[in-house]
Amino acid sequence: MSAEDLDNYETNAELALYKEYRDVVKLFKYVVESERRFYLANHVDFRTCSAGQDVYFDVRLSDAWVWDIYRPTRFVRSVRILTFKDVNVEEIQHSETDLSFPDKL
Repeated sequence: MSAEDLDNYETNAELALYKEYRDVVKLFKYVVESERRFYLANHVDFRTCSAGQDVYFDVRLSDAWVWDIYRPTRFVRSVRILTFKDVNVEEIQHSETDLSFPDKL
């Protein structure tokens, strides 16, 4: 496989993932962004925790979808995120989710 073939494969996989996101976003209530992943979820339990001088976040999601090209299954029952980095949680305003995007580039 050439470098160009690999680039084309990744581009097509990203486009397919975006199209899937566009199709499923209306099924979810929250968008959650961590330093490693992007999620859609219907329930979010966000806790700020202390360990001595350190602060970390314990975020639990249920009924979730994971933005990840390489996962064979993106719908998951539950997700737990433990991190020292910020986690952004936003409630989706479905009137703003018109994600028009051409089917072909």
